[in-house]
Amino acid sequence: MDPMKFSEMSYTRPDINALLGQCKALAAKAAGAASGEELVNVYYEQSRAFADYSTAAQLASIHYTCDTRDAYWKAEQDFFDANGPAVENARVEISRAFLANAHVDALTEAFGTTCVAGMKNAVLGMDDRTVELQKEYNALVSQYQQVYGGALVEFDGKQLTIPQLGPYKENLDPAVRRAAYEAEAAYFDAHRDELDGLYTKIVKNLNAQAQILGYHDYSELSYVRMNRIGYGPAEIRKFRDQVASDVVPELKKVIELRCKRTGISHLTFSDLPVAFQDGNPSPIPGYDARMAAARTMYHELSPETAEFIDFMQDNELFDVESRPGKMSGGYMTSLPTYKAPFIFANWNNTSADVDVLTHECGHAFEGYVAERDPKVPADLECPGMESAEIHSMAMEFLTAPWHHLLFGKDTEKYALLHAEDSFLFLAYGCIVDEFQHRMYQNPDLTPDERNAVWLELEHKYRPWIDFDNLPFYGRGAGWQRQLHIYECPFYYIDYCLSTMAALQFFLLSLKDHKDAWERYLKLVRRAGLASYTELMQTAGLKVPFEDGSIKAIAQQMGQWIAEHQV
Repeated sequence: MDPMKFSEMSYTRPDINALLGQCKALAAKAAGAASGEELVNVYYEQSRAFADYSTAAQLASIHYTCDTRDAYWKAEQDFFDANGPAVENARVEISRAFLANAHVDALTEAFGTTCVAGMKNAVLGMDDRTVELQKEYNALVSQYQQVYGGALVEFDGKQLTIPQLGPYKENLDPAVRRAAYEAEAAYFDAHRDELDGLYTKIVKNLNAQAQILGYHDYSELSYVRMNRIGYGPAEIRKFRDQVASDVVPELKKVIELRCKRTGISHLTFSDLPVAFQDGNPSPIPGYDARMAAARTMYHELSPETAEFIDFMQDNELFDVESRPGKMSGGYMTSLPTYKAPFIFANWNNTSADVDVLTHECGHAFEGYVAERDPKVPADLECPGMESAEIHSMAMEFLTAPWHHLLFGKDTEKYALLHAEDSFLFLAYGCIVDEFQHRMYQNPDLTPDERNAVWLELEHKYRPWIDFDNLPFYGRGAGWQRQLHIYECPFYYIDYCLSTMAALQFFLLSLKDHKDAWERYLKLVRRAGLASYTELMQTAGLKVPFEDGSIKAIAQQMGQWIAEHQV
């Protein structure tokens, strides 16, 4: 299909009954395939069959998240929330048929280790008996999105969204920073009962789904649903333990250097966003100027990225400016019918705008490459979440030689801030992950008890923080503004696992940028046909589950940061 501008892409609500009928026929075909070759062909066919449905679902989601107040797109989003589980379950039946076929090993030969393992996880993670609970869960997430997406706070004489408070949180005046956090806190406190109630329902709902499927609780089922291949809770615990023992001591030194640099002798929570005495790095202003800089950057990085950025910009595949009614956060999604990635963000004129640009472009670049590889079936274009985040987080570092186009005189400041923040993130990511394991294993905790666990984990992984009686945050409720905890439980440690890859790409690029880029490209080209461990090995990186694998990386990061104080 020829490239098409986003504004020209037409939307039709799919005929669910027709699709479910097609699914039945495909399951029968998969069950009856008489040879390995035939089975591989059926796999490609079922992969293509979902392209139009998936494209329609993504178009509805994009339009809805771009304006959560639009009644038409809200109704379309509700349609997919209600019908998505039935389609997912029909896909599971197709997977069941593939797995039952005597020639199933042909799929591993054709597509690598993730194809069959992924189908096994899909079968273990879904069941018709959970459909009603899944629908209820989708509705709970939509409610949370409306509470969050509808947030408008009165500040500085304006009505601001939560993302638009970002610049005030980085203001050099501590009173302004604190007031911005208090304004945000007041909104969440005003919705306290609703947010607590929604989370209680979500935990009970997902644990009920887990028990129907024979698991003790959702923390077990989540590894299946998140399609974790080759590792489980024990490996993740080993990873978190290493962060606590080998990374946190290095992070304490980073924080001490930051305090010295900013002149803030006693760090409170609302001081965390301040990294420099004369203000944080600011990207160049203006949408057009930034987009022009991004085009130059990707043209110079490689021929592959040059072709990619032209496609994205020429076809209006970015919506990155913040406005009322727009959902918070940033994401990249794919429109398979058009072989087009789409990038959504909320720019707020802080350096995070560049983070989100390079981050989502990393996801989109991988999608763009995979969509054009005829050997890769549509549903294996993207690896597991923890691996997909490697594409994005490593891209943030591998574009560094061109960051001067986006930051000018603030380039060195940004390089330091970005390295520090990525490194510091490991601690926060582990808090989010351990918190969720504790919540689902102890579903009867009261809201206050949940908040106490959050504060305990803050102390374990980020002992330098003083909440200084800040409302909302000070009582340990800050986790409620972390979208992932409500919307996609257990999808957060993924960022930490990919950060371990990204930091290694960063350290490699300091020695030899060309070599680091070649390794990255090699990893990207394996698309979704390899597991996290295999992808790390493809690029020659250390796998962070092994004891002692993190210490040297942490020390090298600490050293680089110490040597590059601005």
